[in-house]
Amino acid sequence: MLILNFTHPLTDEQQARIETLARTGIDEVRTIPMQIDQAEPLAPQIRAIVDAVHLSPQEWQTRPLLINPPGYAPAAFVLLAELHGRIGHFPTLIRLRPKSGPVPAYEVAELLNLQHIRDHARQSRW
Repeated sequence: MLILNFTHPLTDEQQARIETLARTGIDEVRTIPMQIDQAEPLAPQIRAIVDAVHLSPQEWQTRPLLINPPGYAPAAFVLLAELHGRIGHFPTLIRLRPKSGPVPAYEVAELLNLQHIRDHARQSRW
């Protein structure tokens, strides 16, 4: 499984939790820098960032992926649209949450299978 990490580096503890939740090992974590220029259109910037991941069209469609999205909501939404176009379905996201305690830290809360959520939501249309 390949993790595409569009935010802060994942700790060993977070990676171990992801492997437990995914029931598979992590082959690779790619941390992709997300520097957004607020004066420029967002979609072309996200497209260039995703291009920098350097996966072939076949890899996008066949390689098991988990996505750790950026915290900036507009970038996350555009990233999701870009990834859906390349993968052919919605990806699974890593959801982090703050841990309690005096030192700021984050733990992996869950893995969100967005395609499953989307398919379930379609049932509400009728």
